[in-house]
Amino acid sequence: MNQPIYSLVIPIYNEEENIIELYRRLIDVMEQLDGEAELILIDDGSRDRSLSMIRELYHQDSRVRYLSLARNFGHQIAVTAGLNFVQGKSVIVMDADLQDPPELLFQMIEKWQQGYQVVYAQRLSRRKESWLKRFTAYAFYRILKLLAHVDIPADTGDFCLMDRQVVDILNAMPERNRYIRGLRAWVGFRQTAVHFERDPRFAGTVKYTFGKSWALAVDGIVSFSKVPLRLATYMGMLSAGVAILMILLVLYWRLFEPSTPLIGFTLITLAMFFMGSVQLICIGILGEYIGRIYEEVKGRPIYTLKETGGFVNTNS
Repeated sequence: MNQPIYSLVIPIYNEEENIIELYRRLIDVMEQLDGEAELILIDDGSRDRSLSMIRELYHQDSRVRYLSLARNFGHQIAVTAGLNFVQGKSVIVMDADLQDPPELLFQMIEKWQQGYQVVYAQRLSRRKESWLKRFTAYAFYRILKLLAHVDIPADTGDFCLMDRQVVDILNAMPERNRYIRGLRAWVGFRQTAVHFERDPRFAGTVKYTFGKSWALAVDGIVSFSKVPLRLATYMGMLSAGVAILMILLVLYWRLFEPSTPLIGFTLITLAMFFMGSVQLICIGILGEYIGRIYEEVKGRPIYTLKETGGFVNTNS
């Protein structure tokens, strides 16, 4: 197989119910492209039959390559691993649950051929998702856009097309807490959106639980904004101002209204709870940033590979 024009990067974690349909729809699209394409499937430590199914596809189709991570490193790291191995001039990242429609690739490629280096898919709506999921996602993207020092488009996930030049820059970034859609915006270049209606998951259960979604949201905010650190400073100044005000009020009550019921155990307890909560919040904010510094300075590899297939200069 000659060097491909297009590389499709698909992270997979326990998606045995989706892999066959995913492959069928992807192949339908790949066969209509105007150049050769490779399909890179990244098994992120799946515990079901996903890896064995990926191996079968690899043996029956020369366009399929695969990576198997030694354990579950998470969605963003799995995507990073795939980007490290792509060979194409144009790289498409999408999820395996078919909420990202493969048929949208034609529009994305058309934009790339017009000279855009990044084409991201922007959701107009989320079909069959709970109001809570829709609300929290809507709120997060608006908060992130308000806080971040780069313009990260709202209502966009990792579903995108990136030019090889952009991917090379992403691969050169050494940071470990990776928020791909933020890094993608940070690099710059000409970027544009392709709008779509997000389909419900084809089969299986949702892999991005509330906890994982929350962790990704925190990564996005901490990686691209210093506002939380400033917020800790402002909260400290506010608590200091409240403390000074309380001192003045207590002195006034003691000197001029000694019989007031506002002086006593209740007032002291409220002040202690207020000061304690402010301190814990500030410590928590500092901890998020310090924790990321700690992860960076350790210098460990971002992921470890258990198995590969279809790549040049590997043992597979």
